[in-house]
Amino acid sequence: MNDDLRNIVLGVIATGVAAAIGWCTRTYLWRRTLRRKQRFFGLPDHAECLLVVNRKAGGDWSVARRDVFALLELSALIKECGAQMQVVAHDAVQQGFGERTEFCIGGPVSNQRMAAHLRTLLPGVRVNTDDAPGPERGAYTIGNERYLLTSGAVEHVLLARVAAGEDRRPLFLACGQHSNANHAAARYLARHHTALARKHGSGTFCLLLKVVNSEAYGPDVVELVADVTRAATTPAPTSASGTPQPGDAAE
Repeated sequence: MNDDLRNIVLGVIATGVAAAIGWCTRTYLWRRTLRRKQRFFGLPDHAECLLVVNRKAGGDWSVARRDVFALLELSALIKECGAQMQVVAHDAVQQGFGERTEFCIGGPVSNQRMAAHLRTLLPGVRVNTDDAPGPERGAYTIGNERYLLTSGAVEHVLLARVAAGEDRRPLFLACGQHSNANHAAARYLARHHTALARKHGSGTFCLLLKVVNSEAYGPDVVELVADVTRAATTPAPTSASGTPQPGDAAE
């Protein structure tokens, strides 16, 4: 074998080895990223999860258009994790949480399971569910802070991950003042889950997001108002009679 042929053979071998190393490295990094995502969402391969949705105003088994978009955002995440999902109505679920990962979407007015989750798991969150028109309608009170709804201009949404305990599946809540805000929360979770996992790990967190000018921008312009985990998980103050303070309307 002359020198030229030997150099060609060595070059081919080196190229093949480099390609194999590159493929193995990419595969390793991809698998590591996938495992981290699965761990954050509690969705190992072939796991089952619930997507709990509200009913559109009117009472029939239909879902608001923006809530459907939120389901699509979440279903893509679930598919990437290699898990399976079941979409169920809010009033058709009569079980605890922790056995399967659950994504619950919608406010406490139209989603009674969300109302139960808020009462039990985020007792520091109070939602004004009064139907009477006025500036307080749909307002959120978290701790000592109140967040008003201006439909189409400023809409708030709570995005929470509640850890059920070791070897238990988490619960994700997207509780918005408007269905557009629910969609925004699902999109925020899809885009920022890596950063959220890095910051919060596998623990509980509750973020308050603000959707700005949804009439023009839809769910795309979202601001993080605050991490309200401590206030949301601390029971709301009560009066001497044991009832919530004025303005902290029950769900």
